[in-house]
Amino acid sequence: MRRAGRVVCLIAAAALAAGGVIVWGFTTFANPGVLATDTRILIVRGAGLRAIAATLAEAGVIRHRLLFVAMTRWQGSHDGLKAGEYKFAPRVSPAAVLATIRDGRVVVRKLTVPEGLTSVQIGQILTGAEGLSGTPATAPEGSLLPDTYDYAWGDSRAGLIRRMAAAQQTALNALWPARQPGLPLAGPRDALILASIVEKETGDVSEQARVAAVFHNRLRRGMRLQSDPTIVYALTGGKVPLNRPLSRADLAIDHPYNTYRIKGLPPGLIANPGIAAIAAVLNPVKSAELYFVADGKGGHAFARTLKEHNRNVARWRRLRRTQGEARPEKSD
Repeated sequence: MRRAGRVVCLIAAAALAAGGVIVWGFTTFANPGVLATDTRILIVRGAGLRAIAATLAEAGVIRHRLLFVAMTRWQGSHDGLKAGEYKFAPRVSPAAVLATIRDGRVVVRKLTVPEGLTSVQIGQILTGAEGLSGTPATAPEGSLLPDTYDYAWGDSRAGLIRRMAAAQQTALNALWPARQPGLPLAGPRDALILASIVEKETGDVSEQARVAAVFHNRLRRGMRLQSDPTIVYALTGGKVPLNRPLSRADLAIDHPYNTYRIKGLPPGLIANPGIAAIAAVLNPVKSAELYFVADGKGGHAFARTLKEHNRNVARWRRLRRTQGEARPEKSD
């Protein structure tokens, strides 16, 4: 009887101990953890539960790897953990860590593409963006919409290029039907070509509809556009900065993008215009202005007559005289 009693006592003690371990496990799993600072980790595709637990423990996100493995298996979540980049706040509980990975609440990164860049320059931005995979697909000049794009670690650069191209098409499809009647544009592509020129002429959104009006007026009269950015594109192909002022010899080059020599629009886009520039081209202000030149203050001075324009050019040159040589825009 004594021996039987001791066995019962041992069994009871073991049960109590096991119960204590279970209570400790559930409590530890649900309570705030040990992480001291905001921490990001990367769970690679194909990583198993033990490898994930090891990654979390090494980063200090959890303390007890085996407990994390056991509780994940107990919840039946071990086959549903998703790869990606995750961010965890200080004192996050192991239960919250598991829920975050199980639900795939990955870090959302943002990539901003400024207006007016060439497709080569956008490709360079994508190449340098952390977390993207693969190489960027070659995009036709001006076919991408500058904007801020969300992406997650492991997304492809080619996929982001496709999203930018689709975004431009969506924007154009929405803006083109609402255009002003009577614009000297043969179709949506002409609108994009002119928008790329407007974008390079001025990054001031408040001026773009006015600059667009000048170009529309010149097109209607059969005047050459005489846009300096088209010369720059002719010289560089949009691949590198020119890094010097344009010369008179530059204005005389025989090139299909030289709008000082050709009439009408160049054969293609010279940059990737933003929504504001496209909207400005499709809905320019009502004006009779035919000229504009830098005003020396970050904007432009506009004119309806060549006489008025020449006064603006003279004023601009006086302002620039102490700053070195620079050629004014639209000087006929």
